[in-house]
Amino acid sequence: MADDRPVEYRQHRFSLPPGAGDLLLVRHGESQPASLQAPSPALDGQADPPLDPRGEHEAERVAERLAAEDIAAIYVTPLRRTQQTAAPLARRLGIAPRVEPDLREVHLGEWEGATFSARVREGHPIARRMFAEQRWDVVPGAESMEAFAARVRAGIERIAAAHAGERVVTFVHGGVIGMVVALATGGQPFAFLGADNGSLTHLVVCRRDTTDRFGEGWIVRRFNDTGHLDTDLDRPTQPLT
Repeated sequence: MADDRPVEYRQHRFSLPPGAGDLLLVRHGESQPASLQAPSPALDGQADPPLDPRGEHEAERVAERLAAEDIAAIYVTPLRRTQQTAAPLARRLGIAPRVEPDLREVHLGEWEGATFSARVREGHPIARRMFAEQRWDVVPGAESMEAFAARVRAGIERIAAAHAGERVVTFVHGGVIGMVVALATGGQPFAFLGADNGSLTHLVVCRRDTTDRFGEGWIVRRFNDTGHLDTDLDRPTQPLT
C-alpha cells in the first residue's frame, strides 16, 4: 500500500559540521587605563598593559561561564592581557594555554598605546579618515589591512585544523574579533569592532573537504555575548586594544 503522507522537513538546531573547528573567541578583560604621561610597557613595539581590577573580575566571570564546557585547548596571544584573562579558566580546567602569535592585536604604528585613544578622542583628522575609510593603515606606520587580515585568517585556520571536531577557547583582542567577523561575513572592516571586554564570540570553521551542507567557510554563531558579565550600561566600550 502506497504511503500518501506528505514528506515533512523539520527544522533542527545547529550541529557542528563534520571535522569543523568550534572556536570561542574571548576578548580580554579591561586593561589598565592608557596614559600619555605614563606609557604602558611594550612587547615588540606593541602596547602591553596588564589587566586592571575590573579586567581581573571579568576574567573570573569568563572562567565561571566556561568551566563546564568540554574544552580541548586554550589559546592566547603574546600580549599579557589575553594571558591574564585566560589564567582563571586555565587553572580551573588544568589546561596550559598555547600562544598563537598571529592573533595578536593590529599594530598601530606611531599611535600605539595611549596615543590612539587620545587622537580618537580629540577627533584628529587622521582618526576621522581612519574611520571613514575603515583602514587601520591610515595611521602612520600602522600594519596594513591586507597583512592583518592574512595573519588573522592564518591563525584561525591553524587552530581549527589542529582541533577538528573540538571546542577551543581563544583569548584575543577587539580588533582581531572585528576582523574575524568581517572575514566570515564579508562585512565592512569596522562593522564589528564593538566586542566588549570579556565577551564571547562563537565561530565555526568548516573543513575544506567537508560534504556538509555548509561547505567550506566560517560561520558566526554569536557575537559579543555578555550574559555572564555584570550589567554596566554607563561604561563606554573600549574601541580596540
